[in-house]
Amino acid sequence: MIVGDLKPLAEIVSAIKEYKQVLVLGCGSCVTVCLSGGEKEAEQLSHELSQIRHYQGAPPKFEVGSILRQCEEDLVLEYQTIPAGTDAILSLACGAGVQTLADAHDPLPVIPALNTTFLGASAKPGNWTEMCRGCGDCVLAFTGGICPVARCAKSLFNGPCGGSQNGSCEVGLDTPCAWAMIFYRLKRQNKLHLLEKIRPLKDWRPGGAGGPRTRMRVGLGDGSKT
Repeated sequence: MIVGDLKPLAEIVSAIKEYKQVLVLGCGSCVTVCLSGGEKEAEQLSHELSQIRHYQGAPPKFEVGSILRQCEEDLVLEYQTIPAGTDAILSLACGAGVQTLADAHDPLPVIPALNTTFLGASAKPGNWTEMCRGCGDCVLAFTGGICPVARCAKSLFNGPCGGSQNGSCEVGLDTPCAWAMIFYRLKRQNKLHLLEKIRPLKDWRPGGAGGPRTRMRVGLGDGSKT
């Protein structure tokens, strides 16, 4: 899932203070699960932003809404009504949702309230860890289901760096070395032979280095085109 974190309040205030009426719009998918961008969070943020102490003059007027997914333009256009008089939208979606909303309602300004942080998973309630960077060329079949792109601080492909010590990454003792994890996982699977192959330099174009990526479904059973 996509994990997002609320921007500093001062940054949000600075971005919206020139407007008279702002729609604070929550997103009901990923950022709702990680408790940063749902309807409840939109209500809380609206209440805080309404406090006059944040402004030199009068604060904007705020209205609150929420939609299931801001990243789908058909949902946005079909189901999201923009209240009359709105001169900006404050979006609590990921970067994809903010941009979709901005395209759908151009030229109405759409301002992000969140920083899109990473693609992660929850090992326990209320705790999310980065697991994937959407690199477009998944190697998990060869690394025991542990991603060296996202979970190694240097995104190394052929084993750990010299800074790895006793299973910890050099960035900190509380950060596990991804390649130590990969080694012991493959050992438990009796697949250490997978580490004997030297993997070539990664082609980062599928990961976005070749420009913005698109995906088109071409039919059931026919795969997809990117």
